[in-house]
Amino acid sequence: MVITIPLVLLLAVALLLLLRFKAVGAGVAVVVALFGFYLADTGAADTVNQLVTAVTGALADADAGH
Repeated sequence: MVITIPLVLLLAVALLLLLRFKAVGAGVAVVVALFGFYLADTGAADTVNQLVTAVTGALADADAGH
């Protein structure tokens, strides 16, 4: 059985952990979230999506080989 977790959920958990362990402050977290929000509205969004798709595909292929 394959369980998939949305990337957004994984990133949200990572952000919460960074905030919890005070690796970043709330202000930095807001700036990074806003950066991602505005980045998604640029021409770079397709490139970022392709890169993430390629990396997750490679990870899935590597996991399937084991």
